[in-house]
Amino acid sequence: MSDGERAGSPAPAPADDARSRTGPPVVEATGIVKRFGPTVALDGARITIMPGETHALVGRNGAGKSTLVSVLTGLQAPDAGTVTLGGSPAPRLTDPDAWRRRVACVYQKSTIIPTLTVAENLFLNRHDHGRGRLISWQGVRRRARDLLSAWSVDIDPQAPAGDLSVEQRQFVEIARALSFGARFIILDEPTAQLDGAAIGRLFDRVRDLQRQGVTFLFISHHLQEVYEICDMVTVFRDARHVMTAPVDKLPRAELVAAMTGEAAADRRRERSTTLDNAAAAALSVRALGSEGAYRDVTFQVGAGEIVGLAGAASSGRTEVAETVVGLRAAQVGEVEIAGRRPRPGSVPAALAAGAGFVPQDRHHQGLVPQMSVADNATLSVAHRLGRNGFLGRDRRDRLADDMIERLAIKTPGPELPVSALSGGNQQKVVMARALADDPRLLVLINPTAGVDVRSKEFLLDKVEETAGTGTGVLIASDELDDLRMCDRVLVMFQGRVTSETARGWHDHELVAAMEGVDLHA
Repeated sequence: MSDGERAGSPAPAPADDARSRTGPPVVEATGIVKRFGPTVALDGARITIMPGETHALVGRNGAGKSTLVSVLTGLQAPDAGTVTLGGSPAPRLTDPDAWRRRVACVYQKSTIIPTLTVAENLFLNRHDHGRGRLISWQGVRRRARDLLSAWSVDIDPQAPAGDLSVEQRQFVEIARALSFGARFIILDEPTAQLDGAAIGRLFDRVRDLQRQGVTFLFISHHLQEVYEICDMVTVFRDARHVMTAPVDKLPRAELVAAMTGEAAADRRRERSTTLDNAAAAALSVRALGSEGAYRDVTFQVGAGEIVGLAGAASSGRTEVAETVVGLRAAQVGEVEIAGRRPRPGSVPAALAAGAGFVPQDRHHQGLVPQMSVADNATLSVAHRLGRNGFLGRDRRDRLADDMIERLAIKTPGPELPVSALSGGNQQKVVMARALADDPRLLVLINPTAGVDVRSKEFLLDKVEETAGTGTGVLIASDELDDLRMCDRVLVMFQGRVTSETARGWHDHELVAAMEGVDLHA
């Protein structure tokens, strides 16, 4: 048998409803214990996933989800407990090929290599070889076309992977996992960087694969997605299994309570707003336009006001917010922050004018992973840490300690590399830096993406608290929970502001406006 045949593309299973089948669990983990020094990451944790399910795993950051995934994918062994796959004991950690034939994980941070083609990514280190052991690129491309066609992935196998969208990269990773023979796939925060239409397509693909015998473990902080796509849900809290239940029989309030250990806060509560009408507007945007992104955008954010900028990923909302803080330069129009007009396309100028900023992607835009918590939290306020280019470490640490306390950042100290923190605490560091210089305007893009429920509540409460001091806030997001506290929500569609909604809106109305749907037509 050739290398190519051994690494070939298995044909899909018959298109029946796999959820009607019986048999041993696809995965069963019981009594799992995992320690890292004094830290107990998993304490007798368990999960059982049956064939054909889409099974959600939810819990706050630090609950043990990531550690369980590393155990279920063979990246590390538990200190105690057992794992079975399809009724058989899990392979040895020294046999990664056996693990890949049984389980795969599509991570939030893509593992696709952007400088290679789709075909090369699909069969990396599994290339067909012709005469003289040279790689047969024609054979690689043919197998890639067959694989993508078998699983209905409409992507050119010769396309550079770096040109793919986030959605397309995920489909390629799923196809690659299936090519090894795995029929159990873990999706780790798969929707964190997708807009509503792309999420819908991803969910359609998950349902199609379920019918072809594929089982999914779905990890997400967005509970509405759990109710939309999942059959069962398992909750972890404080490294332990709390509950497993059918999604359609579990009220949302009970699910949140299980995750947090307490009743969920009601984010629909009214916010007491006191606007200082005599103060200069925190933000004035006039006739802003940028070809291919947005046009004729005009609005204001008052001092102490929270304004939402809602819309799908292609609506222009992110581009407008990035223009406000200098990450982009508009071709026409003006931006004024607290009475000052910063130089277009200059982040330092926007910060000097009084802006604080939480970017869309904390991994690539918000943090320097190998730098400390203290350095990351104070990057934007070097002028407060010393003179003539010299930074005072004591000043830095005092300021960082104050921000760690204010933002409740869980870290043993300010010198810890920020990469060692959980996602929720990393986002708190980004928020701390945005607030470090007491901004007149706070701009946030998808501020709670990829963070747990408790951290989300904390961050949004901090936004309200900041607005209460007179700071204007602009939140660009398509996450409804991010927008509930807003005094007004401006909806963008295809690059234009199409409507304005006061607080008290209904979910279906705002979502319809974001998707360009007229409910009254």
